[in-house]
Amino acid sequence: MYVHGDNIASKESAGEKYKDAKSKGYLAEIRSKYDLWKTANTKLIGPTKETKKGDPAIIAKRVQLFNEYKEFIDQQKFAEHFDSRSNLHSSVLEEFIFYLFRDLVKSFSTNALLGKAQTFKDIFFHAASYSDMVKKPSTRIERKDHDFVIGINVHSKMHCAGEDAEEIDIFQVPAVAIECKTYLDKTMLEGASTSAEQLRHKSPNAMYILVAEWLKLTDNINIAKYRVNQIYVLRKQKNTDREFRYLKGYKKNPVYPDVIEHLFTSVRNHLTADWETGTVNGLSRGWLL
Repeated sequence: MYVHGDNIASKESAGEKYKDAKSKGYLAEIRSKYDLWKTANTKLIGPTKETKKGDPAIIAKRVQLFNEYKEFIDQQKFAEHFDSRSNLHSSVLEEFIFYLFRDLVKSFSTNALLGKAQTFKDIFFHAASYSDMVKKPSTRIERKDHDFVIGINVHSKMHCAGEDAEEIDIFQVPAVAIECKTYLDKTMLEGASTSAEQLRHKSPNAMYILVAEWLKLTDNINIAKYRVNQIYVLRKQKNTDREFRYLKGYKKNPVYPDVIEHLFTSVRNHLTADWETGTVNGLSRGWLL
C-alpha cells in the first residue's frame, strides 16, 4: 500500500549503499516530509462510493498535498543523488493513487484488493504424466505485475474427482488496473495496450488505465487503436528530460485537480455500474455489446 514509504525504508536499511553522510542527511529530510504527507492523507477521509458535494474539495486537497510533496522530492539534489532506477521519485505517484482510491474501495469491502499486485493472467494444467494427471490437477497460474489494482483476492481449491489430493491457490483478479509512469512514450503505450488486451481476455469487466505526469508522444500516434480505456497526463504537459527541468526559465506545470477528479469519477462510475452483459441479457434488448 505505502509503496513510496516502503521505498524510503528500504534505503534507510540498505546496508552500505546509503550509509554515507550525504545519503543519510537526504533520507532524513525526505523521511520528515514523507511522514507529514502520509499523516495528512490518512486523516483526510473520502471520497467514497456515495457521491457527495464535498468530493471535489477532498480530491483538490489530496492533489495539493501531492503537488507540495512532489515539488519537494523532485529537487535537483535528490534527483541527482537517487537515480531513476531507485524508484524513489516514481513511487510517489503510486502511493498518491492509493490515497485517492483508498476510501472508495473500503466503502465496498475491507477485504478488497488495493495496491500493487500480481494479477491473474492465465491458468494451465501441466502434469508430469497421465498417471500423475489422474491424481491431481497440476495447475499453473501465470501472473502479471501491475502498479496499482482494485480487485479481489480469490482463494481456490482444486482436486481430481475421487481423489483427496488438493491444490490450493490464491490469485488476484482486477476490476481496475492502473499503470503509473513519470512520462509516457510509444513503447510504453504499446506494452500497456498488449497488457490491457491480455487482461480483458480473462477479466472482461476490467478497466485498464494509464496515468503519467508527462507525455512523450507525437501527434502522429493514433492513440485510438490502443486497447487501454483511458490515458491521463496529470500535468497537461509534454515531457522534458529531467536535466532540462532544472534550467532557469523552465515552467513545470502542477498536477491538475480536474484531471484527477476525472480519473476518480471514471473509476467510481465503473465500480458502481451494472456489469451485466452476455447473450441472454443482450438478446432481451436486441444488441449484445
